[in-house]
Amino acid sequence: MNTIAERIFDFLKDFPPFSMLSREQLLAICKSVEVHYLEKDTNLFVAKNPVKNQFYVVKDGAIGLFREDSNTLVDKCDEGDIFGLRALMRQDDYKLTAKAIEETIVYSISSELFKEYITTNPEASTYLMSSFATNTTYIESNPLQNQNSTDNIPDFFEEQSASYSKNPVSCLLNTSIKEAALEMTDKRVGSIIITENNKPLGIITDKDLRTKIATGLISIQETVEKIMSSPVITYPENITVAEAQIAMIKNKITHLCITKDGTPNSDLKGVLSEHDIVVIRENNASVLVKEVKRATTPNQLQHIRKRAHEVLKRYIKQHIPITFATKIISAMNESITQRIIDLAIKGMATPPPTSFSWIAIGSQGREEQLLLTDQDNALVFNDVPEEAYESTQNYFLKLSEKITTSLNIVGFEFCPAEMMASNPKWCLSLSQWETQFKEWITKPDQDNLMLCTIFFDFQHIYGDETLVNSMAKGIFESIDSYEIFLNFLGLNALKNPPPLSFFRQFLVESDGEHKDQFDIKGRAMMPLVDAARLLVLSKNIKTNNTIIRYENLASAEPQNKDIYLACRDSFKKLLRFRTEQGILHNDSGRFIDLQKLSKANKLELKSCFKAIKDVQDLIQTRFQLAQFM
Repeated sequence: MNTIAERIFDFLKDFPPFSMLSREQLLAICKSVEVHYLEKDTNLFVAKNPVKNQFYVVKDGAIGLFREDSNTLVDKCDEGDIFGLRALMRQDDYKLTAKAIEETIVYSISSELFKEYITTNPEASTYLMSSFATNTTYIESNPLQNQNSTDNIPDFFEEQSASYSKNPVSCLLNTSIKEAALEMTDKRVGSIIITENNKPLGIITDKDLRTKIATGLISIQETVEKIMSSPVITYPENITVAEAQIAMIKNKITHLCITKDGTPNSDLKGVLSEHDIVVIRENNASVLVKEVKRATTPNQLQHIRKRAHEVLKRYIKQHIPITFATKIISAMNESITQRIIDLAIKGMATPPPTSFSWIAIGSQGREEQLLLTDQDNALVFNDVPEEAYESTQNYFLKLSEKITTSLNIVGFEFCPAEMMASNPKWCLSLSQWETQFKEWITKPDQDNLMLCTIFFDFQHIYGDETLVNSMAKGIFESIDSYEIFLNFLGLNALKNPPPLSFFRQFLVESDGEHKDQFDIKGRAMMPLVDAARLLVLSKNIKTNNTIIRYENLASAEPQNKDIYLACRDSFKKLLRFRTEQGILHNDSGRFIDLQKLSKANKLELKSCFKAIKDVQDLIQTRFQLAQFM
C-alpha cells in the first residue's frame, strides 16, 4: 500500500462510519481517496450546482456550510466530519455552499466506494441513518434561521416515514409471466409481488420484463418463478425515506416490500418504489417554494398550496414537531403571498408611487395559520405630500384588490369582517397608522381593544420592512406614555376564562350553527394568545409567535418559568389538536363535536386548561385588575 493511502487509513480508522469497516474494506477506500487542499474562503461546492459524484471528510482545518446567497452559517465541519453525503444520496443540486473557513485539507470519496463498502456494512449503514436525524437538530429548533426568509426552507423528508403503495399487485408462483405482465399493465404498476399465503416470495419489475423477456432470453409462457428476484428485501411499515434510500443503494434495487413486521415471513402490506420517493421529494417544502417562484398565475399557486396541505397532513400524521410544521407552512404561505404581490405589481399600469409594506395580521402575523382560513392583511405606505395622499392610497387600494382577489383564488377566503388591505381603513400611510394605533391605545374601548388584538400581531411580508419597524416602535412608545392601556388590555385578556364549568364540563356553544360544539380557538387558544401578547408588550419584547413569546417570557422571568412553559406546551397541544380536527373534517378545525372525541382526547384537552387559569391569575395580580372589575 502506498504511503499516502497509509496516512489516509491511519486517519479515517478513528472516525465513524470508517471505524466500523473491516481493515480490508477501509484499505480499499483509502487507495482511491482524492486529497484536496483549500485556501481560506475557497468554495468546494456551491448551492444550486449539480451534485458531484463524491462526498467529503475534513482532514485538517474547517469547512463551513452556508445557505444559498447569504452568509448564514448552517453548520461547521471539523476534523473527521462528513459532509455532502445527503446531496449525493439525493442526486439533486447542492442545497448549501461548502466553503473553507480556514486553510483546509479534505478527502473526497466516490459514490461507487460508498455503495460498495459502506452501505454493505450493516453497522456503518445504521450509523449513517441515525446521523441523518441528529444532523437536523438545528432545523427543529429554528427551521427558518431568518424568519422573514422563504429561501431557507430545509429538507426534512429523509426522516419522515415513507409513503408507499398499500394495495400491491400480487400473483402466485404458478402464474405465467404473460399473465403477470398483463396484470401489471391493467393495474398500471411497475412491479408485481409473488406471494404464498400473502407472504412475499419474490418480485418482478418492468426492468425484468425488458431485460429478460423483451430480449428473448426467456419465454413469456414460463412461470413468474423463472424471472422473479428472490428473496425480496423487506422492511416494516414505519420505514423512513432515509432507510429506503440506503436500502435501495445498498441492494441495487428500485422496489422494497413492506410487511407487517419487516420480515418476509409476515403479511405483505405494500410496496415502496423509487418513484414513491421522488413523489415525496416533489411535495417537499423546499421544492414547492421553487415552484412558487416559477408560477405565473393564481391557479398555479392554488395547486401548489393544495400540495402544501398534503405536506402538512404528512407532518401531522408522522408527529413532526408542531413548531416545525408551523414554520414550514407559514413560510409557504408567505412565499405564495410574495409571488402574488410580484405578479400584481407587474399587472399595474405603473410601478408603486412610493415604498410600501404588505403586512399579515392576526394568526397569519403570528405564524400560526396551518389550515386554510380567511385572509387577514393590511398595507402601509411611506408618507407622501398631502396633495398626493389620495392618489397614492388609490393606487395601493387597486393593487391590494388584485392581491386579495388572487389570495382568494389560492384558497384564502375574503375576510368576512373586511380586515384586508383592499379596505381603505387598513391601507394607510405610516403617519396615519401611527395616529390610528395611538388612538386605539389612548381610547381603549371594547372595539379599539378588539382591533389591538388583531393588528398588534403583524408581520412584514413584502416590501419596505423599515415601515413595519417604525410602526412597532410607535406602538411601544404610545404604550409607554399611556401605561393604563395595559390594564385595559389585561381585562380583555381575562374575558375568556378556562373553558370548564363548575362541574368540570366543557363550556360549549349554547345556540347558533355550532350549538353544543366546543370552540377550541375562542375558548382555549385565544386566552393563551391574548395573555402572551399582553405580557410581551409589558416587557417590551418584540416577537409575534405565541410559542416564542412564552419562551422569551420564561427567560425574562425565571420565577414564573414553569407557568410560561406550561402555557407554551398547552398551546402546542391545542394547535396540533385543532389542526388534526381540521384535516379530519376538512374545515378550519375551530368547532369540535365533543361526542366524537375519545375520553383520552377530552382529558388531553382539559389538561391544557390549567395553564390558562395560572397565567390569567398571574395577569390579574400583576396588573391589579380586581380594582377595574
